[in-house]
Amino acid sequence: QHKDAYQAILDGVKGDAKEKRLAAQFIPKFFKHFPELADSAINAQLDLCEDEDVSIRRQAIKELPQFATGDNLPRVADILTQLLQSDDSAEFNLVNNALLSIFKMDAKGTLGGLFSQILQGEDIVRERAIKFLSTKLKTLPEEVMTKEVEEFILTESKKVLEDVTGEEFVLFMKILSGLKSLQTVSGRQQLVELVAEQADLEQTFNPSDPDCVDRLLQCTRQAVPLFSKNVHSTKFVTYFCEHVLPNLSTLTTPVEGLDIQLEVLKLLAEMSSFCGDMEKLESNLRKLFDKLLEYMPLPPEEAENGENAGSEEPKLQFSYVECLLYSFHQLGRKLPDFLTAKLNAEKLKDFKIRLQYFARGLQVYIRQLRLALQGKTGEALKTEENKIKVVALKITNNINVLIKDLFHIPPSYKSTVTLSWKPVQKADASQKRASEDTTSSSPPKKSSAGPKRDARQIYNPPSGKYSSNLGSFSYEQRGGFRGGRGRGWGGRGNRSRGRIY
Repeated sequence: QHKDAYQAILDGVKGDAKEKRLAAQFIPKFFKHFPELADSAINAQLDLCEDEDVSIRRQAIKELPQFATGDNLPRVADILTQLLQSDDSAEFNLVNNALLSIFKMDAKGTLGGLFSQILQGEDIVRERAIKFLSTKLKTLPEEVMTKEVEEFILTESKKVLEDVTGEEFVLFMKILSGLKSLQTVSGRQQLVELVAEQADLEQTFNPSDPDCVDRLLQCTRQAVPLFSKNVHSTKFVTYFCEHVLPNLSTLTTPVEGLDIQLEVLKLLAEMSSFCGDMEKLESNLRKLFDKLLEYMPLPPEEAENGENAGSEEPKLQFSYVECLLYSFHQLGRKLPDFLTAKLNAEKLKDFKIRLQYFARGLQVYIRQLRLALQGKTGEALKTEENKIKVVALKITNNINVLIKDLFHIPPSYKSTVTLSWKPVQKADASQKRASEDTTSSSPPKKSSAGPKRDARQIYNPPSGKYSSNLGSFSYEQRGGFRGGRGRGWGGRGNRSRGRIY
């Protein structure tokens, strides 16, 4: 008798708007009493979730968590994940809330539904499911995010990472690096290995392929924050020295307005502090040294009358030199007799002349910069021109300290400097928190790939006098990875389309 009454409620989904509204409320209310009609009940509620009337859809979605019992939960999670494609903001919020509520009932079952759609669903569903994980997981309490649940996320993420776009990879790194179980040294090491696998450091490097270069940079950016004195950057530093530095001048990038050479040198400098024991240390140090020489010009020859014979003095590229000198200084510590025992006397003498010439030009700029910034405080230092001068002063001071070290007999590697673009720790932490706390409740709009970093200035004045005409570029990655890229970074193949409830 009751079964017939419930069946009548299920049939209400074929009725008019009033009947559908009542069905949307009563189907979930009595669902648990009729296990033999479970499939019919879920399918009936799904029909209401796709109704033309938005108020009926919202009511049906709101009640979906009531169906998430026992074996039905992964299916409900799968359905809710597909419903993330809604462009109605109220509907989208209801789906988010429903997913979060079943997460608290059974996190693994909910993740099973989310990951099945990430692996097999339509592109828009995949994109939003990944976005959901990257913004919502960190809001869940510890009793939900148990060690077992985190292990499940890592296992499933590895499956997804076999075939991702650049933008998706960045989001998954955000998800994984936020997991409590991966905050340990061994956890960070695992993440570095994952990134190294994505970067495909075994492959031959092709400097003329913008996607190949872009992929390496995107992966390296994800690895840099993971390195520490216990988690070494050796594999990446070795790859940069052996494959990237020799091809520095031929690098190409799909990112408009990016100084790709400086970008590479900055990443190398940041990684060099955490390099462990390197197999071919002398050979790689020599590659680094040779590249440094390219940016450390010899003084122009003087004519008999004491004037420069050449038409103009060489350009001093301070931003490049800071990176190369810092990397050389860091790796040089591991082989302190490189300059004295591994170079012949002629080469060492040539290097000292270059250092001396560079140091002279440096002193001039440091004086001019200090003079230009003298007495300026607060608001005055916030103008674009003065901001660039402040960065320029940091760069030139850093180079000055490192050159002094190398002038010691024997050369010393004891001084420590903070790279000019590294933000002050305190401000960095608060900015990071602020950016992580802002999560939108409306349907996500497609954003540019890559982590947002502080805008970094390049300081490269022409020789002779201080010039404020300095280029600058944003560290933010734009455009992401494009086109088919072979294993792991291309289009993800044809996944099934349509409703797969």
